Amino acid sequence: MLTPQWLDQLRSRVTLSALIGRSVRLQKAGREHRACCPFHNENSPSFYVNDEKAFYHCFGCGAHGDAIRWMTDHQGLAFMDAVKELAAEAGMDVPAPDPKMAKAAEKRDSLYDVMAAAQEWFKASLSGTEGTAARAYLATRCFDSHTVQRFGFGYAPEGRQALKEALSRFPESMLVEAGLRIAVEERDPYDRFRGRLMLPIEDARGRVIAFGGRILAKGKSDAPKYLNSPDTPLFDKGRTLYNLHRAAPAARQSGRMVVVEGYMDVIALAAAGIADAVAPLGTALTEQQIEMLWRHVEMPTLCFDGDAAGQRAAMRAITRALPLLRPAHSLRIVRLPEGLDPDDLIKQRGPRAMEDLLGEAKSLVDVLWEAERDAIPLNTPEDKAGLKARLMAHVETIQHPDIAGLYRRELQDRYSEFAFPRRENRWQQQGSGNFQPRSNARGGGKWNGKPSPAPSAPESINRLNNRFAQGGTRDALSAAVIAGLIRWPSLLARHAEALARSPGLDQRFETLVDCCGAADTLETAVLTTILRDNGLEQPTAAEYAGLRFGFLIPDTSEEQAAAELAQAIDLLIERPVLEAALAKATARFESELSDSAFAEQQRLLKRKLEFDSRLRQMATRHAS
Repeated sequence: MLTPQWLDQLRSRVTLSALIGRSVRLQKAGREHRACCPFHNENSPSFYVNDEKAFYHCFGCGAHGDAIRWMTDHQGLAFMDAVKELAAEAGMDVPAPDPKMAKAAEKRDSLYDVMAAAQEWFKASLSGTEGTAARAYLATRCFDSHTVQRFGFGYAPEGRQALKEALSRFPESMLVEAGLRIAVEERDPYDRFRGRLMLPIEDARGRVIAFGGRILAKGKSDAPKYLNSPDTPLFDKGRTLYNLHRAAPAARQSGRMVVVEGYMDVIALAAAGIADAVAPLGTALTEQQIEMLWRHVEMPTLCFDGDAAGQRAAMRAITRALPLLRPAHSLRIVRLPEGLDPDDLIKQRGPRAMEDLLGEAKSLVDVLWEAERDAIPLNTPEDKAGLKARLMAHVETIQHPDIAGLYRRELQDRYSEFAFPRRENRWQQQGSGNFQPRSNARGGGKWNGKPSPAPSAPESINRLNNRFAQGGTRDALSAAVIAGLIRWPSLLARHAEALARSPGLDQRFETLVDCCGAADTLETAVLTTILRDNGLEQPTAAEYAGLRFGFLIPDTSEEQAAAELAQAIDLLIERPVLEAALAKATARFESELSDSAFAEQQRLLKRKLEFDSRLRQMATRHAS
């Protein structure tokens, strides 16, 4: 029996850097070794090996493990095979297995023998006289003899006892346990597969663990078109991907893995030269299958039919994947033309059309946005509010905090652009060179839902000044960014959309953003005049005292100013979102006093401290 103590001793006898160094070029880095991660593509090293602690870790993709995990995840060995290989190198004897475990392993081995024997019988039946109809069907699919042989097609003859007679050397109980026979109370057991074209389902080592069968006889409307083996000690359909043992080597060459809906689609793609395809087995893609895909490629491509059922399948895959997302790991999604499956597309338009379609795969966030946007008509404010609620409900399922934040911002930006299209520019240049507001059918502009102040209304100016004195939406960072945009007016259009969609910003941003539609090139003096004519003042140095941004300092190049101004605007937009999330988490902790609420509040507090640190670093970078 493998005890934790024995496994720890095995790990201590293995020099991890020497083991990994056989297949990865490591560089010494202090007490550790580093390299470009072998589990994902990267240009700079983020993969570290620590011999003292006997583990490896990638700071890019999160891959982590010890010597045994390396042998299973990178070398593709089963757990016991990995243990035996490492023990042989370390000069250790593997303890005798627990009798119960040994018996279970022996049973599995014997079931593999049953499945191998059944496969040979199915193949022989396909070649015989009783396999005529099956061979005729394969001809209609245009599968050549190489494809038929490579994928192991066979035929299950009619007859309820045919397989039992052919495999009589195995006891009835094993045939039932292997899923080849069905046992019901008060009736004799009978063959599960009858009159069907047979296809073996193999594990990651190429061993037959199950079968899929397609019905051939017409008129059996009550029989399923495709029938798979049930779950057995060898086969768990939620943890198995059809063709993975062939697709994995191909994926290492192509850097891609394609997931289609059925095994006949896989074979059609392979016959057309697309060898990196796999399929789930009669179920929607499971969490375990997504993790299996990510062990081989970071961005597997899911290919769905273009009909309503394909759309539903895509959304099921997305909802399964969202909680699992981690840096650099996601899904790409392709929808086939409506009415076509991969085989139809290839036959009608050729393999190149399929390759082109796979090359146009959309990101997960694109498909999520489009699916929810198009789910129901959006004719009323309530409909649009429902869209936002559905999008944010998806975001809440994402476990990784940084990815959740980025998805929230991305989807909120798309929603804002959709629900609140950019208004017509309210400023037009007159012949004298002055800017005057355009006529507005709504009786005035709005900035984040609040009326703009009238240009000449003293009470509006006083109200703004009072709000500034009280803290309000004006502060040093806002003033610095406004001053930067006025100093570098050519950069204003680049950030106008992001500023227009961000809530709670300084009132002066609206006026600057509205200037972007002006016909002539904007200049600093023009922007200053527009602010004054609209009853707003240009930021003074006192408003942003202590913030030494490069874009506020003379002799700064436009390239440097553009980079620093973009960073400052990112901070400006991120701040209210972060503060709102922190306030919500604090309120939740005060009401719940739970560990999870405390952990969430502390995580956001840490992010707030990091935010403040980034702002300080930027703001003092050019201090003398």
